Parts: sequence; C-alpha cells; structure tokens
Amino acid sequence: MSLFGDGLDAAVHKAFTRPAPKSAPAQMRYLVRQLKGTKAVAQMLRISQRTVERYVKDQIKKPRPELAARLEREVKKRWQPQIRAKAKAKAASTGGIVIDTRARMGYTAPIGSTDQDRIRHLTVALPPHYAARLFDAQQAGAGDQQLKEIAAEALKEVYFQDGGRRAGSLEEVRFTDIEHLEFDL
Repeated sequence: MSLFGDGLDAAVHKAFTRPAPKSAPAQMRYLVRQLKGTKAVAQMLRISQRTVERYVKDQIKKPRPELAARLEREVKKRWQPQIRAKAKAKAASTGGIVIDTRARMGYTAPIGSTDQDRIRHLTVALPPHYAARLFDAQQAGAGDQQLKEIAAEALKEVYFQDGGRRAGSLEEVRFTDIEHLEFDL
C-alpha cells in the first residue's frame, strides 16, 4: 500500500482487543465466514475454490509466500470492524493522533529566516480535526502524496507555528526524505 496508509492502519490495529487469526487455515475459515462462501474467497484471493476448501479442512497448512501475504492483508482489513470504527471516531473527535517521524523538513518563509531543510525527529500530538482529515482521506482512497500534505499542514500548525503563537508568516512546510513514520492513537 503506502507509507502513510500502512502507518494509519498499524495505529488502528493497536486498538484491537483480540489478535487476528495467525494460521492459514484459521485465516481462511474467517474469510469464508465473512464472505459467506468459498467461491467469493477464491475469487478475492485469485485461487481455486477447491484450494480454499482444502485450507478450511486443514488439508493444506502452509501457503506460498505471496498467498500468505494476501491472506493476512485481507484478514486484517476485515478484523474487528467495530473496534476499528470506534478507534477512528475517538481519534477524530477527542483523542487526536500522535505522529512520530524522522524526515527532512523545511519551510517557505520571508527572506531573512533560517528556512533550510534539515533532518528532524519529531513526536507531535496532532489535534482531532487532523486525525479526522487523515482517516477521511485514507477512506476516500487518497494516495501517499495527499496524506503527506495533510500531515505537513498539521506539523506546520502544531510544531512550527505552535497553534498561532509563533511564525505567523510561515507559508508552506516541506516534508520529504521520510526515514521513519509511525502513528499512534
């Protein structure tokens, strides 16, 4: 997927109350229950219906690596949807989201300021409205670039301008060369 999208998903996964199924047969049984049949699971995973049935009956236990990755991704996408929705709603309404990043950051400002890009390691709590914007954009299918722009705007307001108390003439924040990115609710 993407750096930002995967980071947001990982933050939401931390809110899960139970672990997702680990073994391939258990994951396959979960998907069959969710999609209400082996045919739908087979089409989604691009394998035969008979193969799905054999996983469900524990006749096959070890999938090939690319199937294992698809299987895990599809299970995590569907695991505990109500818990996922509650975590997103809480972050978007009251909790906000914490971003921990190590990246090259700079800004565009009037002449005479020290606006040169440099590597910074920041751990910043973003307000709920930015969490809502990030989750809404991700839900709408936004790419990494769009999510990065929202995060840069949030860092501009919270870190560089300190909620309007400083750097009022700051125009744009550049957020590039991301080495590390992690979100937490």
